[in-house]
Amino acid sequence: MANATATELKLKAIQIRQDLLRLIHDAKMGHTGGSLSNTDVLTALYYGVMRHDPARPKWEDRDRFIASKGHSVESLWCILADLGYFPKAELSTYCQFGTRLIGHPNNKVPGIEMNTGALGHGLSVSVGMALAAKKDNRPYRVFCIMGDGEQAEGSVWEAAMAGAHYRLDNLVGIIDRNRLQISGTTENVMGLDPLDSKWEAFGWNVVSIDGHDYDELLHTFESAPAQPGKPTLVIANTVKGKGVSFAENVPAWHHHVPNDAELAQAIEELTAAASALEATAAKGSGTNG
Repeated sequence: MANATATELKLKAIQIRQDLLRLIHDAKMGHTGGSLSNTDVLTALYYGVMRHDPARPKWEDRDRFIASKGHSVESLWCILADLGYFPKAELSTYCQFGTRLIGHPNNKVPGIEMNTGALGHGLSVSVGMALAAKKDNRPYRVFCIMGDGEQAEGSVWEAAMAGAHYRLDNLVGIIDRNRLQISGTTENVMGLDPLDSKWEAFGWNVVSIDGHDYDELLHTFESAPAQPGKPTLVIANTVKGKGVSFAENVPAWHHHVPNDAELAQAIEELTAAASALEATAAKGSGTNG
């Protein structure tokens, strides 16, 4: 989807949301809320920004993506399958005995750079990857998505110091700022605000955006590094459960598995959203034509 429009990316994200909901429903396990909240960020990266090639998953100059919030893997599995990193039919094995598609990223699968799941590790490895690119004079960038609840891990801040110290402007950290975690709101569990000031104090260029707005997502990711010599931290303000009305901003949907009726309602809502997008796009095209 090179040069995809914002509308095309929104439609792709709706498809990915439908796929991940079916995935979780059929497997009877998964992390629904966080996968729905990070879908737009991942869609913007994989279909609009990152340099990567499913036919050459080990291409040396590929951009690297690390899902440090590895529990929200379902959106990533659906995107990698859609792009052809592995057969889409394999999605039916998710979380089944002997599968490669487990409940966290697994580097036995093409397109996965590292196993993640223990929160707080992804940014540290991303710093190492970005530093290696600098030392080897390689052009690739490293993108690392973290949860906002993950910011309570001390290793995140050790990595933040290292990223700034080594002037890794080829490193982009992303926080899926949906303000909810498994046991409640982030501010009740472990207050984070002012999150932007904290990261700025650690030497990062910080950008706060709407994590569901494709114009903002594409511009921000394509512009990095906006400040030479500084890593970029993107606070992507998102809605947990995005796209499913009865799941949005509901903490219980952190790992709630939709039942048959909930799945049907969610798919119906997303299908209606896609139809409305297509109608708006067609109307705009007709007007301009």
